Amino acid sequence: MIEIESGTVLDINLKEDTQGRDHVELALQNGCTLDLTPHQARVLATELIMAVNRAEVRNNLRHSQNMVRGHAPIERKRGLLGQALFAK
Repeated sequence: MIEIESGTVLDINLKEDTQGRDHVELALQNGCTLDLTPHQARVLATELIMAVNRAEVRNNLRHSQNMVRGHAPIERKRGLLGQALFAK
């Protein structure tokens, strides 16, 4: 069970049809249901995970940009490659 918004709940259950095949049922409280094959449910789960990852990356980028804008420029430290170039 997942609370989507205040008071709205999404139930996720594994069901079996009359032929004994499994399907994943997504059900909202208002009676709307979505029946998916295991493959369809896996694809949906993958798409959700990818969307969440994109949202987290965007959020981190925004947060990083705000941190850089709010402070003095960051001095770059020379890494091994930079040190090798200056050593020549």
